[in-house]
Amino acid sequence: MSGEERLLHACDNSDLFHPGALERLEEYEGYRSASPFPHVVFDDLFRREALRDVLQEWPRDYNTMETHDDGTFVRKKTGTTWQTDFGPKTNKYFQDLSGARFLMALERLTGMWGLMGDPYMFGGGLHSTASGGRLAIHADFNKHPRFGLDRRLNMLIYLNEGWTDLNGGHLELWDKKMQGCEVSVLPVFNRTVIFTTSRTSFHGQPNPVVAAPDAGRRSMALYYYSNGRADEGSPPLLDNQHSTLWQERPEEGY
Repeated sequence: MSGEERLLHACDNSDLFHPGALERLEEYEGYRSASPFPHVVFDDLFRREALRDVLQEWPRDYNTMETHDDGTFVRKKTGTTWQTDFGPKTNKYFQDLSGARFLMALERLTGMWGLMGDPYMFGGGLHSTASGGRLAIHADFNKHPRFGLDRRLNMLIYLNEGWTDLNGGHLELWDKKMQGCEVSVLPVFNRTVIFTTSRTSFHGQPNPVVAAPDAGRRSMALYYYSNGRADEGSPPLLDNQHSTLWQERPEEGY
């Protein structure tokens, strides 16, 4: 059995992925041509029971988590940090999503190569936004703060069972001139969004969540990096680093 065949076999026995999930990713052909920037929205890539494991193991040690609420760009959002102690199943699932087999599927989907996960999960991990919370439209920071690697992809896995349009919290993808939202994604359970990050991949959750106090908008967030953007014809650069680029909506502000 070849090395790639062993990876395929290991994936077939994973507790996380729905059977045939990675093949669906690899065979999808509309990623790079998607508007307003390369992205895909998939439902049911993962076993529902696995995602419920994550909810059951949701961390309760708020001393190891970060709260983001500056009153303008981010409101009522909480995220894990490298210090957060994940449950055993959650920890394994994050490892699976940074493993070679899944990275290969992402590379085939996107046309990128040399992708890697982030062991620090800087800005990633488990996110929760309480009722009334929101996140202004923005483009993400573009360099890993410790490695200097280029940030290439975001993946968001939503964990909200019974979520409807009345709960809001839609992920919005805006055009590069910030003239309007082109894609709106309801964050329902077992829906996954993968998109390319760049200076103009403007996205966010600008409209407030409407939910019970104990039922915020929850997700798993993973970010993927590479050493330069050789597949785009660009070598590694260290002099073009930028932080989050916040964007105002026409006539609506942040």
